[in-house]
Amino acid sequence: MMFALGSVVGVLLLFAVLRWLLSHWWLLVVMAVLAAGAAAWWLRRKQQRAQWERIRARGLRYQISQLDALHHRQFEYAIRDLMQRDGCADAVQVGGAGDGGADVKATDPYGRCWVIQCKHRRAGLGGSPVGTPDLYVLNGTARQLHGADVVVLVTNGRFSAPCAPLAKSQRLHLVDRRILGEWAASSRPLWELLPRLPAPRKPDSLS
Repeated sequence: MMFALGSVVGVLLLFAVLRWLLSHWWLLVVMAVLAAGAAAWWLRRKQQRAQWERIRARGLRYQISQLDALHHRQFEYAIRDLMQRDGCADAVQVGGAGDGGADVKATDPYGRCWVIQCKHRRAGLGGSPVGTPDLYVLNGTARQLHGADVVVLVTNGRFSAPCAPLAKSQRLHLVDRRILGEWAASSRPLWELLPRLPAPRKPDSLS
């Protein structure tokens, strides 16, 4: 009984509201215009933010001293941002517990999958060199676990002497302080600074 009474009251209220709105139809027009204006403003702001983000990304530069001052996690994000700047729209920071040796993953404009491990040294060249154990870990996971076409280990420091021949034999790419500094401070993408890269999977979408 109470449910039926409540339903009747609800229907009557609904009809009353509809009748009032119909007699004040101009309020609906005003509300629609305001809603459309708010939606247009929100969309415009979103487009402007995206445009400024693209401009910021294209102009992104780092001095090596700036990279030295970062926390190791911030360093990973900086590498991700540089890959995005160079045209890797899907570049993502994935470093952390259980990352399987990958700190940054990206697909370049040629369709190649990049897996990058980052080794940050607060002391730069004065820090301990990155050694072959890190290369063995990366080599064991980058292609098998992440499907990498290009496997990179980047540091703002230096590599121990055995790293170069090991990297060459296993088709790994080393980005030391010199290459990192040139990459970060210029507009050249990393793939223009590294030798013996795999062939493109697709034509350059930026051309």
